[in-house]
Amino acid sequence: MKILMIAPEPFFESRGTPFSEFYRIKALTEMGHTVDLITYPFGEDVEIENLRIFRSFKPPFIKRVKIGPSFAKFVLDFFLFPRAFFRGLFGKYDFIHTHEEGGYIGAFLKKFFGKKHLYDMHSSLPQQMTNFNFTKSKLIIGFVKLMENFVLKNSDSIITICPALQDYVLSQFPKANSHLIENFLDEEYEVDLKRVEEIKSLFPNKKIALYAGTLEHYQGIDLLLESVEFIGDSIGILIVGGMKEQIDYYKKKYNPDEEKVKFIPQVHKKDVINFVEACDTLLSLRKKGTNTPLKIYSYLKSGKPIVATNILSHTQILDEKISILVSPEPKAIARGIERALSEEGKIISKNALNFAEENFTKERYIEKVKKAIEIFEKKSS
Repeated sequence: MKILMIAPEPFFESRGTPFSEFYRIKALTEMGHTVDLITYPFGEDVEIENLRIFRSFKPPFIKRVKIGPSFAKFVLDFFLFPRAFFRGLFGKYDFIHTHEEGGYIGAFLKKFFGKKHLYDMHSSLPQQMTNFNFTKSKLIIGFVKLMENFVLKNSDSIITICPALQDYVLSQFPKANSHLIENFLDEEYEVDLKRVEEIKSLFPNKKIALYAGTLEHYQGIDLLLESVEFIGDSIGILIVGGMKEQIDYYKKKYNPDEEKVKFIPQVHKKDVINFVEACDTLLSLRKKGTNTPLKIYSYLKSGKPIVATNILSHTQILDEKISILVSPEPKAIARGIERALSEEGKIISKNALNFAEENFTKERYIEKVKKAIEIFEKKSS
């Protein structure tokens, strides 16, 4: 089938939703479908067979797109709509596949063109408004809620990315054709042993605890930096990701000892595996939220012990058998890292690998995506 996909993100960029979109496209094209992707004028072009990328107009006053709701996204979405509309008008597509707030456009195009609509729901948009401190206005949040319901009502199939989101959709629309597909499809990159040694040399003769990801406030970077005073000198904290201004902010506020803490700006997705290989434990320290971080699935397969905060984002996938769950407090995080670097960590990482190999395989991912689009395949057959 020929699919019109709408992704209101910088594609590709090393962060959650673009990774998820990348894996969806990989699955769909490997199943034999073709994808025309309508996306922002930002991001790295990727070469995938049967994928074409169409970028929207780039306003000269917007240089980049931060994570979460923003004025820049509203402007970019305004220009994304005509790009998607004209592709829909002339492209002869079998169905429309949308991500995040692209669902608004998809719901409209469904009505206008009479096409089936698959909505890939990566988060609840009203919840984003509060999680990212975008607004506290009940009027705005209420309007976004109405729009989200409009999208869900006008979706022939819905994909959710974690159990909490699946429960939310079914609580609002019990008869929705909704499918839970965790974001566990990984690109298999080869480890560069020379690069691994370079990373290890950042902390000579020390164990390394790695945080890799964005540096948004909800990720718990402040808690990690506050935990450093409770962590022994034999452990180094490596924080990989984020923008320069975010790194500068944390350095200025906490003034961490460079012998114990090092920041590395955002790296290419192919390099992430080298950091994971070089470290001794992996950290995911979110303070709030319900969506499971994408990296959790690759962490489970890494053979390294995971330290995660005991909030719903993590506990809907993780438990004490396959991870070390800690309270989102500095002392608890420090103790969790120490536990991960003990014999307990070796047992947990082995359990995690077995769990991942049983539950999160490429074949299972493809099967779930195929099930979500069966309605469209039946229509076109």
